[in-house]
Amino acid sequence: MSEVAVLITGRGNNTLENKNILPVLGKPLMTYPAVEASKIVRNNLFVSSDCDEILSVGESVGYKPIRRPDELAAADSKHVDTIFHALDVMKNDYDLYPDILVVLLANSATVKGEWIEKGIEMIQEDSGISSVVPVHKEQDHHPYRAKKLNVEGNLVPYFDFSNKEISTNRQELPDNYFLCHNFWILNVDKSIRSMDGFKPWCFMGATVKPIVVEDCFDVHTMADLIRTEEWLRLYGS
Repeated sequence: MSEVAVLITGRGNNTLENKNILPVLGKPLMTYPAVEASKIVRNNLFVSSDCDEILSVGESVGYKPIRRPDELAAADSKHVDTIFHALDVMKNDYDLYPDILVVLLANSATVKGEWIEKGIEMIQEDSGISSVVPVHKEQDHHPYRAKKLNVEGNLVPYFDFSNKEISTNRQELPDNYFLCHNFWILNVDKSIRSMDGFKPWCFMGATVKPIVVEDCFDVHTMADLIRTEEWLRLYGS
């Protein structure tokens, strides 16, 4: 049987002050993903932060605190280093070596326990899967439609289409998916231990499977908080 652990991550120093614990329908934002995950994974629940308030909120819903060092809590700190640090704490302090790690971002309440359950089951049924992540289909902002500036300051495509016909109709373009980045389900040995995935998220490993969802997003602004409340009213449990 696979050993599964949950890690919710959030740092205290953000552009939107205290965003991870701002009230959403009367509860701190981060409690929503934490509670959804705890419906599926009953034990091995952890919260990583440099912030006492975040650690306290995590403890209030059953998560063991992992004090994140300052060098992992800067604006330019890499998430993968926070995950490595948490895994080391789990090993050294709790003698825990999870096979599957569910990583949740504290600033996103658009999470359903059933998605987490499905992702865990996918990895348990196929050990070759390195990660399972939620994605949403997006044709309007397709990479084939994107442009960059060349050295002359002109807008040009990212790709060489000289020998390829590209339709102006979004419906005729290949299906395009964006990662939601509100949680990742990692097969630890195949992902975070191997670091052989596609850049920039090498820690997801080379065989990433999707869970296609309608709408997921993080909170970075007050407008996102309002949008989160609307989502929870529609889809929350």
